[in-house]
Amino acid sequence: MTTFYSSFDEIKRELQSGRITVEGLVKSYLSRIRDNAHLNAFNEVFEQEALSRSKTIDARIKAGNAGRLAGMVIGIKDNICYKDHKVTASSKILNGFTSIYSSTIVERLLAEDVIIIGRCNCDEFAMGASNENSYYGPVKNYADTSRVPGGSSGGSAVAVQAGMCHASIGTDTGGSVRQPASFCGLVGLKPTYGSISRHGIIAYASSFDQVGPITRSVEDAALLLEIMAGADEYDSTLARKPVTAYRDELKPAGSKKRIAYLQESLSSPGVDDEVKGSLIGYIEKLRADGHTVKPVAFEYLDYIVPTYYILAMAEASSNLARYDGVHYGYRSPAATDLLTTYKRSRSEGFGKEVKRRIMLGTFVLSAGYYDAYYAKAQKVRRLIREKTDSLLEEFDFILTPTAPEPAFALGKTEKDPVVMYLYDIFTVQASLAGVPAISLPAGATNKGLPLGLQLLAKRFAEQELLNFSKYFLEL
Repeated sequence: MTTFYSSFDEIKRELQSGRITVEGLVKSYLSRIRDNAHLNAFNEVFEQEALSRSKTIDARIKAGNAGRLAGMVIGIKDNICYKDHKVTASSKILNGFTSIYSSTIVERLLAEDVIIIGRCNCDEFAMGASNENSYYGPVKNYADTSRVPGGSSGGSAVAVQAGMCHASIGTDTGGSVRQPASFCGLVGLKPTYGSISRHGIIAYASSFDQVGPITRSVEDAALLLEIMAGADEYDSTLARKPVTAYRDELKPAGSKKRIAYLQESLSSPGVDDEVKGSLIGYIEKLRADGHTVKPVAFEYLDYIVPTYYILAMAEASSNLARYDGVHYGYRSPAATDLLTTYKRSRSEGFGKEVKRRIMLGTFVLSAGYYDAYYAKAQKVRRLIREKTDSLLEEFDFILTPTAPEPAFALGKTEKDPVVMYLYDIFTVQASLAGVPAISLPAGATNKGLPLGLQLLAKRFAEQELLNFSKYFLEL
């Protein structure tokens, strides 16, 4: 039976004492994966490789030369390249494709002796908020299998939630690490844009995409961020900043903070009453502990989701043009010439939601509509960023719900995709502004569904965000 370790520190103590081995730990996770196959969290499990690597790492621990992640077993989202392993972004169009190189983050994690146990299911090309848009079928929430786990990193979240690995790596474009973390009762961190290399990450929307960890503790999120972050010659969008020792520098929040919360998150009828109750409860706890907590109006809130989707779909239209049935991936057997190769391969290879976003993105980039939609959305993005920056000059953090309601029922968003898009209402602000944000477990509903609250901080203020998050979880 798998023990649900609350932090990697617990695993390390057990390994050092000799009570467990890495091999034994891997075997317990593999057993848990088999027992929970109905959750559909993994697209592929690297069973033999993980077992073989566990023996090597046990030997390194015994010799005293193991890396900082020796004994940590993780899952990676199926849009992260790992050399000589399949990577599909949960899409038919890449079914069977094997990566010829590893992403920078995979190389950095492996260098510290992590064990990658498998690739996790996700919404196709990371497009979705429910993990129902996968070629391999939907992922189910471990807390209630009739509910979604959130998306797009739903498989990554459920793998940790159900004890099938200790931590996982997802990607966050508009909330795809934070929202599933909220729905599954976990910690989900989206770092500042430009903190972690995107080299070897299958692109959805390049000016938003960011890698982030999903963990059970703030300490583990800090450690994984520290190892993955930093300059990379393969990604020119990265900031040239030295990497902080986030895990070692983790300490109590210290001084009293000034915290803003969006008044719309309490006044809007679209926010679930139990979500509001959780937010109010934490506001009261913070005030009682001496912090200044004030409501603020965010006048661009109604424009956040449309702005994000116009820009993200435009970038998706451009990024996904490479999947043409010629270079690699799926090619329609019914194709007879170049044009039918393009048309049939893309029509048959992409799922419904991906095709919808490509077409909308192509539309907003077209000659007659570029200025009306794409150019205008870029201007609104600047306004949203400036407003967010001004709030974070006045306040240390912005506090919001992570999602407007708890995990919803499977199938709910199929009839109206706009319903799904609106689940990003609170997460896309950080994505548009490029600031760090973290989703933290914040209790549960009367039905036992996990709830999450989100904190935003200034650009590259991850250390302050992590410190306060650790304190927040102890309230």
